[in-house]
Amino acid sequence: MAITREFASHLEDLFSVLPGSHTRRMFGGVGVFRHGLMYALALEDGKICLKADEQTHADFTAEGCAPWVYERNGRKMDMGYWQMPEHLMDDEEARRQWAQKAFEVAMRAGAKKPPAKRKLSP
Repeated sequence: MAITREFASHLEDLFSVLPGSHTRRMFGGVGVFRHGLMYALALEDGKICLKADEQTHADFTAEGCAPWVYERNGRKMDMGYWQMPEHLMDDEEARRQWAQKAFEVAMRAGAKKPPAKRKLSP
């Protein structure tokens, strides 16, 4: 499935629960950004993934979710995103909480980068 404008617009609506979020096409999918940090990713197959780290992996595992692994040239790479729990599509408050956690993961990851590589914006 190709990412359509309608699907990208739907993502904007889904993640409007976290003010300041916007989408941008990338990786053959769509990234969801806030303050210059990508915290969610929608793939061509319709899967939506959230940024995760060692502090949030257990939350995803408890929901039966799996990490998204990117394969390139026969090599698998963990990009730090896990599939979003399906029930979040219909639960706005839970989606806001999970989106906030994913954004916090993106902030922690950004803080680990050298200052010259940080892309934080207001």
